[in-house]
This record gives sequence, structure tokens and C-alpha cells, in this order.
Amino acid sequence: MKIIDGENISLEPLSEYSETRLRIQWLGQAGFLIDSKLGRIIIDPYLSDSLAVKYSGKRFEHVRMMPIPVNPAEIGSVRICLSTHHHTDHMDESTIRAIASRNPDCLFVVPAASRDNSKLSGIPKENIVAADAFSPMDIGDIRIYPIPSAHEELAIDGAGHHVFLGYLVSIDGLTIYHSGDCAPYAGLLANLAGFRVNIALLPVNGRDEIRKAAGILGNFTLNEAVQLAEAAGFDFSIGHHFGMFDFNTIDIGQAEQMIQKKDAAHFELAKMGRMYEFR
Repeated sequence: MKIIDGENISLEPLSEYSETRLRIQWLGQAGFLIDSKLGRIIIDPYLSDSLAVKYSGKRFEHVRMMPIPVNPAEIGSVRICLSTHHHTDHMDESTIRAIASRNPDCLFVVPAASRDNSKLSGIPKENIVAADAFSPMDIGDIRIYPIPSAHEELAIDGAGHHVFLGYLVSIDGLTIYHSGDCAPYAGLLANLAGFRVNIALLPVNGRDEIRKAAGILGNFTLNEAVQLAEAAGFDFSIGHHFGMFDFNTIDIGQAEQMIQKKDAAHFELAKMGRMYEFR
């Protein structure tokens, strides 16, 4: 893996002649842009300020701490857009509509529990793919294997579908694990067993009773994410889901010190403008 630092998101598609097989970039919060020779994938993009509008004047106003890194209408050709669950910072109607308008053939993979969510209104039904835990999907040469995630707790809807999902995405011989919003739960390691994860994308903003009481569900602490990465044997892990909202972030300096103290050489915090390339 090669790490390249820059100031902005690169929207240049991978050439079929490039030595790079896979390129991953952070979009802020839980959002990632993944480029391969098999097409462009976006996971959990929040590329608007819709939550600031929704929560204006409320206790937790959801004002962005970081600028929108790229206009979703200018993001180029997108083959697959994955949403791990229905919360707006993972399934944002404004972002989804902008991507769909530019990409009429884009497939929107969402949990089966969210298939009829109003945020998907306007998306052709044939472009919505319902994902269910433990039911692998093949989209061309890309395999997606959903597993449950515990957004503090595992949740199942009335039809038996897991509300929160993580995705193991296999592309060109490489596997990415995006846990979605997740905290430790019994069975997580067993669900990951059998997969060689080349790069894991894990939230690190933690959780507490104050946020939970306000309906703001939490995730792994940084320590829990590092422990999972070590226990599961991920090749490399990126911590994310911080720096977007002032009530739901981490102290980056303290977090980096903790990573150094634990000697977690294969774990780092996401950084805007940084590219991870696999050749």
C-alpha cells in the first residue's frame, strides 16, 4: 500500500493501464470514495449541510466543522453508492439525488430495512438494491457481503432485517471492510472470520449516555477500534467518524498519542486529501 498526501479529493478515474488497483479517499464523517478499474464506489457520503438546516436552533445544531470536500454533482461516474443505514450522515437525500442525477445507472445499495426510506424518493426502484446480513451480492465483478452492525445495539425490524449493516467489499482480489456505525458486540469477530481484510474503515467517536439520551447513538471508542483491528488481523485500518460535528468528535492530538502508545503501526486516523493506493 502507498500513502499519498494532497490537499484535495482526487476525482481522476483510474486508467485501465494504471499500476494502481485500488484507491481509497476519505470524504469526512463515515464517507469514503473508492476507485478501482471496475468502477467508482462511494460509501456513506454526507456531502451537504442538510443536518445543519434540520437542527438549526436545537441543542446539537449539527454545523459542519469541515467544508464539503467535493460537490456530489461533480463527483464523476459512480457505479455503486452504499449506505450502511438510514441516518442522514450516512444516507443523505441531497447527496444521493445529486449522484443519481449525474449517474442514471448508479446502483444504490441500502439495508433492506431502509429500502422504502423517503430519502430514496426519486431513485428508480430498479436502481435500489436491498442488502441483508449474510446474503452476499455480486454486482459484476464486485462482491458485497453485508454483516450486522451494532449502533450501540443490534437492531432488527419487524420483517427480520438488520437495521444497521457493515459491508465487506471485494474488488480485484482486495477486501475492504466498512463497519458502518458500530460498537463491539458478541459475534462480530465470528462474522469477520474467513475474510482477509486488506483495509478496514472503523468509526472512533465513541459513545456516552449524554449523547444517547439525545438520540445520538455511538460507536467504537478508538481503543475498541484498535483492539478489533488487532483481534481480527486487519492488514491496515483507518479510524473515521470525527471532525464533522463538535458534539460528536474526538481530540485528534490525544487520539494520535494513544495510537503511538499502543504501537498500533497498522492503524491511523483518516486525513482529508490522503490517498491510500494498492498496486
